Amino acid sequence: MFRHLRTRIIVFFVALIGLVQIAAFLLVDSANSTNARQKIESELEVGERIFARLLEQNRDRLSQTARVMAADYGLREAIATNDSGTAVSALRNHAGRINASMAMLVSLDRSVIADTLAPDSQPHQFEFPLLIDRAAREGSASSIELINGHAYQLVVVPVMAPLPISWIVLGFVVDDQLARELRQLTALEVSFLAQSNVGPRWRVLASTLDAQDVSQTEQLPALPEAAHVHLIGTDNAEQQVRVIALDHLGDTNLAAVLQRSVAEAVAAFDRLSNTLLALGVATLLLSIVGSVFIAATITRPISDLSHAAEKIQRGDYADSVNATTKDEIGVLATSLNHMREGIAAREDQILKLAYRDALTDLPNRALFNKLLAQSLSAARPASMSPSVLVMNIDRFRTVNETLGFSVGDHMLREVAGRLSALARPGDVVARLGGDEFAVLIEDVASEDAVRFAQRILRSLEKPIAYDEQPLDVGASIGIAHFPEHGANASALLRNADIAMHLAKTGKTGYAVYDPQNASRNERRLSLLSDLRGAIDRSELRVFYQPRISLTSHAAAAVEALVRWQHPTRGVVPPSEFVPFAEQTGHIRLITRWVLEESIKQFGRWREKGIHLRISVNIAARDLMNRDLPEIVEGLLLRYAMPADMLCLEITESGFMEDPAYAQRVLERLHDLGVHLAIDDYGTGYSSLNYISRLPVKELKIDRSFVIGMMNDTTTSMIVRSTIELGHSLGLKVVAEGVEDEASYNHLVSLGCDHAQGYFMSRPVSAADLEQWLRNSRWGQNSYEPNRTARISLLVPKTSAP
Repeated sequence: MFRHLRTRIIVFFVALIGLVQIAAFLLVDSANSTNARQKIESELEVGERIFARLLEQNRDRLSQTARVMAADYGLREAIATNDSGTAVSALRNHAGRINASMAMLVSLDRSVIADTLAPDSQPHQFEFPLLIDRAAREGSASSIELINGHAYQLVVVPVMAPLPISWIVLGFVVDDQLARELRQLTALEVSFLAQSNVGPRWRVLASTLDAQDVSQTEQLPALPEAAHVHLIGTDNAEQQVRVIALDHLGDTNLAAVLQRSVAEAVAAFDRLSNTLLALGVATLLLSIVGSVFIAATITRPISDLSHAAEKIQRGDYADSVNATTKDEIGVLATSLNHMREGIAAREDQILKLAYRDALTDLPNRALFNKLLAQSLSAARPASMSPSVLVMNIDRFRTVNETLGFSVGDHMLREVAGRLSALARPGDVVARLGGDEFAVLIEDVASEDAVRFAQRILRSLEKPIAYDEQPLDVGASIGIAHFPEHGANASALLRNADIAMHLAKTGKTGYAVYDPQNASRNERRLSLLSDLRGAIDRSELRVFYQPRISLTSHAAAAVEALVRWQHPTRGVVPPSEFVPFAEQTGHIRLITRWVLEESIKQFGRWREKGIHLRISVNIAARDLMNRDLPEIVEGLLLRYAMPADMLCLEITESGFMEDPAYAQRVLERLHDLGVHLAIDDYGTGYSSLNYISRLPVKELKIDRSFVIGMMNDTTTSMIVRSTIELGHSLGLKVVAEGVEDEASYNHLVSLGCDHAQGYFMSRPVSAADLEQWLRNSRWGQNSYEPNRTARISLLVPKTSAP
């Protein structure tokens, strides 16, 4: 019918725009009516909640004042003396403080003995005995009742002395003032109606409506049918209403009616419809003119654009589109060039950046950083507060090394699934790399971020199953909150990572970033830098603390504690540098140095006639060192020390990290003739059944149990049981942390083999130890030439027992 492309373009665009305008007008007109009614319904719902809240506030004020009245001594005295005048005066005074409309005093037989509405009336029965009954059951009661043709919101509380002696009734009148107040709060018309049981017609008690609208409201059906009425009136007088039945115990139904004129609400939308109609007509006229112009210029270069688009479709981005004109077609050609360049650039970017982690299908670090930056940009103008959680899986490296990478990959996928299940819509869960995950929580308080971290830890308490083998998994989580802990994405992520390492070091599960910790971390990093040269600069020292035999009551061993004499900071306690040394691997150098220094000291003491066995505590990282047996053997040979004069102590955590590997290392050490001992027993998760399979000779009870055993029967039982079980396995038992004579004597009575602590001696230098051996009552026999004592060297020990 229309053979020319130009004609088809004109007809098509004009017809299309016309149909769109007509459809849009009809849809908008229909939507306007619907939206207006929905808006009214929403306003009525809000109005109902505001009304309920207003009644609740009034009830609370009445209840509070009534209870104050019930405690008034003068009122009680008036009740006791039947002085109604004084009672009325007291009621008025208290009611006047909150502008209450009425107050009554009701006796136990339900008689009104004082009434501010009728102060001179004779005692008469209270009209609402059920309200008194409810107050007697519940301690107080409230309802809205009709008194003398007016509605009142009543509250009833007892006067106690200490049993109820009367009842106080206090109320606010429900009148036009309340209706106007509610209209100011809700912008709705408000009416309060009453309906007796003898007639269906409502009576208006108070209203903000004019006379015509009031007459329509009076035509509402009786409750409960009235609660289902939504529209009253016709045409322009149509009102959308909500009827709220009021709680009452009397014979008269009471209701509140909230209403809004439909015509007023639709009027605002009608203006939009008229504007849209005028705009549609103008748009249609302009489209006719524009279509003619476009059709005249679009056909010639369209073929070139088609060929260029085909090249882009094939993935050929080399040739650009020639923009021969500066009109819309030229702009389209230029836009096509920009699109070609943009697609090429994005494809290059996609090839360089993988936004998702291949193993878990979570966003990777690059995408997480991008989303975090976008979130912070949106949070600043909106005053929102996102939080970042960085999580690291505990002991993941051990899982990979002992069970294989396939098990590690399975654990990562399971952890990713549990994190994703906990995340809310809008939160971002990402894998940053290795065993490190991150979560971005949008607009939460810092307390909510902590609760989310706690939920993560609880979700990881359930073991992960792999080939029907349960795998325990733990995690350390760091939390940083915007903007307190970082003003940009990199700072926020870095500080969350710092908090995570703090949680891992302290074994607390999670930690919130603290700027003070950051300064402490900087100090520790500075110490770590100095620690690298501490051995070369001879800054480390070894102090010794005696161990006493509880059978001979003489020195049987000493425990050596490492100290760092920093040139500018003075004595640095082990708690500040040992954890970093363990994390970075410097602990191996410190352990080797202390081993060599202690073996040298063994030789010095042997020359003075002091024959002592040396015991060195080996850290977990040392125990994972396959060269440890060769190092120990080489030092023993170099300084001609018999192997049975050396005892190595290991903590429970040291061999529980990889039990099978640790046992192989310990057996190699045992084959050398070296004695072995378990240190700090009771603080880990090992069992005596497992320890019985280890080639150990001694068991040291952790100082926390020894210190608390005199004041706690449970702790004392633990110490007793540990001693008995250790002896049953053929082990010597040593108690650390003995700080008074009572503890010393109690350990003797329990049959413990050795004890050490401040009660006998603090850690001292080698020279001071020799002096102590000469002068102390526990060291008098230590210089016998053939006596064999033990020196227990602890490396590193974070605190003296």
